[in-house]
Amino acid sequence: MTALTIPRGSILAAAFVLTLALPPAFAQTPPAPAVVVAPAEVSDLRPRIGFSGRLVAVQKVDIRPRVTGFLEEIGFEEGATVKTGDLLYRIEDNAYRASIAEIQGAIGSAEADKRLAEIERDRKAQLVERDTIAQSELDVADANLGKTEGEIMRLKGTLDRANLDLEYTQITAPFDGIIGLTAVDVGAFISPESGALTSLTRLNPMSVEFPVTTAELLTYRTQAEAGERGADADVEIILANGTKYPLKGKIDFVDAQVNQGTDTVILRAIFDNPDGILLDGGLVGVELEQTDPLLVLNIPQQAVQRDQAGPFVLVVDGESKVELRRVDVERTTNGRSVIRDGLSEGELVITDGVNKVRPGIVVDAATAAGG
Repeated sequence: MTALTIPRGSILAAAFVLTLALPPAFAQTPPAPAVVVAPAEVSDLRPRIGFSGRLVAVQKVDIRPRVTGFLEEIGFEEGATVKTGDLLYRIEDNAYRASIAEIQGAIGSAEADKRLAEIERDRKAQLVERDTIAQSELDVADANLGKTEGEIMRLKGTLDRANLDLEYTQITAPFDGIIGLTAVDVGAFISPESGALTSLTRLNPMSVEFPVTTAELLTYRTQAEAGERGADADVEIILANGTKYPLKGKIDFVDAQVNQGTDTVILRAIFDNPDGILLDGGLVGVELEQTDPLLVLNIPQQAVQRDQAGPFVLVVDGESKVELRRVDVERTTNGRSVIRDGLSEGELVITDGVNKVRPGIVVDAATAAGG
C-alpha cells in the first residue's frame, strides 16, 4: 500500500484558513489588570503633631534642717510615699526645751518688775498731785514702767523664736510625695549648713515640658482663629519603651519668651499620674491632637502619587475604567491623606497595583480588606 504524502505548504495554508474561520470567542484576549481600591470617605481625622519632651515633677524640694543638733530619729523608709505632715527627721530637743523654760522664767520676773514699777508710778503720781515731790520724779517712774514693759515684749518675742526652734527639731513632709535617699544617719550632728538631708518629689499630677517652634505655634493659632481647627488640644505621651500612656493631658502653660538659640517656646501639659508610672526627669514623646472632632474627606496615603505636575490619584469609575485625577492634599495624618479638592465622597481610588495600569484601561478592582 502506498502512503499518502501531503506537501508541507498545503498544511500551513490549511491551518491559516482554519484560524480565520474560528469565531471571536476563541481569540485570546489579556485579562484586565487586578487592582485594589478604597473609597474616599468623610471621617474624623484631627491634626496630630509630635514633639520630644521631658517629664518634670510639679513639686520637688530638698529637705534641709533649720536648727542645729544631733539627729535622734529618721521617720521614713527611703523611696516610700509620705503624706503631708508625716515625720521625716527628729532632732534632739532638750536644749531647746530648756531655753524655753529659761525664757518663761525671765518673763515671770519681768512681769513682777512691771507690777512694782506700776505701784511706784501710781505713788509718785499721788505725791505730785499733793505738790510733795517734783514732776521729774513721776517722769522717771513712768520711764521705768515703760522699760519693764519693753523688756516683757522682748522676752515674749524671744520665746516665740524659741518655740519655733523647738518645732523645727521635727522635720515633717510639706506635701504628699515620694521620699528620696537620706544623706545622714541617726546620731549625726546636723545644722542649716549641712545641706539637703533628702528630697521629696510629688509625682501626681506630673507635668511634661516640650519645645515648639515659633512657626508651628503661630500656624496653630492662625488656623484656630480661622476656624480650621479647634483652639484646644489633647496631649498624649509615648513612654521610653514605645507604649502610649493611657491618660491624656491638657496644656496649662505657654511660655512668653522665645529661646533665641533654637527659636522655640516651651509648652507644659499636666497629666494625672495615680500609679506613679511617670517619673521625674524622664524623656517622652509628645503628641498633640485637636480636642474637637474634625470631619474631612480622606483616602489612604498610598493612593496619592506625585509627578512634576503635583499630586494625583487613579480613580476607577462605574465602568471599571481608570482616570487620572489631580488632587489638592491638605495634610497627611495617621496614614490618611486629607483631600481639599479633586475628589468626592465614595469615589474609588487605586491603592495597590498602580504600576500595572494607565488611564483609560479597564481594570479588575477589588476593595481592600476592611475598606
